[in-house]
Amino acid sequence: MTNEAVQEGGSSAHFAVFSSQNSNFRYTYNKIREVKSYRVGELFAAYRDILWDDGRHKYNVSSFIGEIDEILLGERFSTFDQNTLDNLIGTLRQRGNSNATINRKMAALSKLLRKAHKMGDIHSLPEFRRQKERAGRIRFLERDEEARLFAAIRSRSEDAYRLSVFLVDTGCRLGEALGLIWNDIQEHRVSFWITKSGRSRTIPMTERVKEVIKLLPNTEGRRPKGPFTKLTQAQYRAIWNEAKTEVGLGADEQVVPHILRHTCASRLVQGGIDIRRVQMWLGHQTLSMTMRYAHLATNDLDGCVTVLEKPRNQESSPRSAENSMFASPLTTPTSAPASRKAKGSEPAKAPRKRSKGE
Repeated sequence: MTNEAVQEGGSSAHFAVFSSQNSNFRYTYNKIREVKSYRVGELFAAYRDILWDDGRHKYNVSSFIGEIDEILLGERFSTFDQNTLDNLIGTLRQRGNSNATINRKMAALSKLLRKAHKMGDIHSLPEFRRQKERAGRIRFLERDEEARLFAAIRSRSEDAYRLSVFLVDTGCRLGEALGLIWNDIQEHRVSFWITKSGRSRTIPMTERVKEVIKLLPNTEGRRPKGPFTKLTQAQYRAIWNEAKTEVGLGADEQVVPHILRHTCASRLVQGGIDIRRVQMWLGHQTLSMTMRYAHLATNDLDGCVTVLEKPRNQESSPRSAENSMFASPLTTPTSAPASRKAKGSEPAKAPRKRSKGE
């Protein structure tokens, strides 16, 4: 079929697809367009700088997409169907990926494919369904663990020690601390501009944070760009791993630098700070992320024990409903007006019957 013949028949159909042995053509409103196919890796190379900022998250996404491209055997596609997605998720699960890890990888793939679909590179998208995640136990450092660990870190690097104190008292992420510059620190507060959620936040500093961010003497004669710019993530993690092994925590897989953020959040909740303010302090995008620490607010439930331990005779007393702090106008009997309670008051007269003539 020639292009002229295709265009002549186009007035009766808005959309059609024609294929031959060498190429595919998409015909829309009297226009013929070749349908190209792409690998996942090619789409990522085209849109990575548009969709993701430079940093550790972009590095992780690059690793996710590389693994997905490897699982798909570099297959080219113009449509990404549901069967392909289901097989991909099944393979990741067979490799031992948890549902939380699968969700992170699928979030990166979904973002990439939606962009490619919007730009016309692919022509259909599957339905991405979030895998159910289990609420795992949150590990945080006890005070004595913190003291031992920080002492071991300090013996190796003063800068790493200063960073550790800053992380546990601010609850910020490691990348947020390393990205700080001196202009981000004003008087008694510190502002985080480069965040995972993309939302900046400003929090007050504790006294020991104020001490550790003081500018130390520099023998090189040049002022560093920020309080922790001398360290990299790799350097800090190496010092951390050596120190935790020294103090007997080497076998605990949850004792990673991010535990300092969990420790900060746990101490805030245990200290009686409400969940909404903890969310603002940590910079969580949704309250559901902060609710992971809600079970630590045990003081909020102490009043329940008082109610459950009430003697039975108090529960059945009609006066108990009136005196209870949980009583409401809908459940508490109201007092009658004083005029009706007075003895000897005349009873209310029955209404006079109307005559037919009225």
